[in-house]
This record gives sequence, structure tokens and C-alpha cells, in this order.
Amino acid sequence: MRGQHEANIEGGHMSAVMTEEEMKEKAIVYLQVQYGEDTVSMDVRSNGVEDGDGVLHVDCTVSVGGSESDWTKWFTFKGGEVVSMRWQMR
Repeated sequence: MRGQHEANIEGGHMSAVMTEEEMKEKAIVYLQVQYGEDTVSMDVRSNGVEDGDGVLHVDCTVSVGGSESDWTKWFTFKGGEVVSMRWQMR
């Protein structure tokens, strides 16, 4: 794994290596742009994203028009971007 990480740095492909915090930021932006939801809190339950592809599973509280609600959401990443989301009320 270390050799792969070093190769990514040397090859200038850092965009493919995302931190969990960067994934959360992308998910927060996705909620705002796609659904008009402001994120109050977001906790990662599991992170299945590798090399920019996979599913980030979170529990979050969002606010729409001042009304807050609690959700479990699954964000699907492709190429380092959120492409879709599933959700379930908590």
C-alpha cells in the first residue's frame, strides 16, 4: 500500500486519493446542490470508497427551511465524485 501511495504522489494523481473528510465535503455539497439540504451533522458509518469509487455510508442530520430531520444515506462515488445517493429516515 505504501508503494502505491508513493507512486500516486510521484505521478501527480493525488485527486484519486481522497480523505474521508474530502468525501464528506463532496457529500455535503451534493446534498445542497441536488436537494437544497443544509447539513447540520454527518458521521461516517462505513467507507467503501477505494481509488475514488465505492459507497460512503453516513448518518446525518439535515435542515430544509429550518426544519431538521435525521437520515442514513449512502453516497455512491465514481471517479472521486458523488454520482447518486440512497437514503432512509432514522
